[in-house]
Amino acid sequence: MLKRSLNQTSEASKGSVSPPSTNFVSQPETLTQEAWRKFRRNHQAMFGMVILLIIMLSIIFGPFIYQIPFNKIDFAKSTLGPSWAHPFGTNDLGQDILARVLHGGRISIAVGIFSMLVAITLGTLIGALAGFYGGWLDIVLMRFTDLCLALPRLPLLLLVIFLFRDALKAIAGPEIGIFVLIVLVIGGLNWMSVARLVRAGFLTVRELEFVTAARALGASPARLIWVHILPNVISPVLVAATLSVSTAILTESTLSFFGLGFPPDVPTWGRMLNEGQNFLEYAPHIVIFPGTAIFLTVLSINYIGDALRDALDPRLL
Repeated sequence: MLKRSLNQTSEASKGSVSPPSTNFVSQPETLTQEAWRKFRRNHQAMFGMVILLIIMLSIIFGPFIYQIPFNKIDFAKSTLGPSWAHPFGTNDLGQDILARVLHGGRISIAVGIFSMLVAITLGTLIGALAGFYGGWLDIVLMRFTDLCLALPRLPLLLLVIFLFRDALKAIAGPEIGIFVLIVLVIGGLNWMSVARLVRAGFLTVRELEFVTAARALGASPARLIWVHILPNVISPVLVAATLSVSTAILTESTLSFFGLGFPPDVPTWGRMLNEGQNFLEYAPHIVIFPGTAIFLTVLSINYIGDALRDALDPRLL
């Protein structure tokens, strides 16, 4: 009887065995996911992204929806205020300001983006070479950087534009020639801070163990620079890239305001401010709307850049 009861107990226990647990440990966040989570919690950054997205979509698709020509002259409608027919009003030539803001935004933001690419390319190249090789090359490149930082930017910018704009107009035309000149000059005067950031990062990362191991395995200097070191110092470059876009937009607006930018028939935001400065008393809308476009664009980019700096800082993750 005792043996039979033991057998029954063992069989019952076998039938009531619970299945193995299927609980899984959640995977830890990657650095990219953690940075995005922190960036997403920044209300100013999200506001900047929404405003910048609205501006970008407006200047890209707006001219296809709002099809009033930006260069149509109608003196009978000169300096009209905002209305249903002309939501932003008209300028002194009767041209629709909304159409000109949409068309000019393409040029102003394109100048900002391409100038940023020039500045980031030059700064990254010079900073990487100086930080990786060191020695006399580092001394020469950094003293050249200090020299460029010491130069007064705006007078030098105005001088270069004044000296070379006619030559480039003759080569590539008035619009493309001025565009190339402005992009190269603005980008060529804003790479110094990027070079210093990249050099500082290279001086730190090149001494780490994984770089020493890669060098011991026979990695070439080019591979060490572009594959092993640069991806680890790219975060401050991204922040500098966002801020340099806003700097380039403001610089182009300044040049156009002084009459040294694009031709008068090309409606950049700075050119529109220049054209409307004489009508501030009785037609302030001529400068309010392009000025607001510059303000919102630069503000949103600065918000995004500040949030990126905080999100990508390893000490704050």
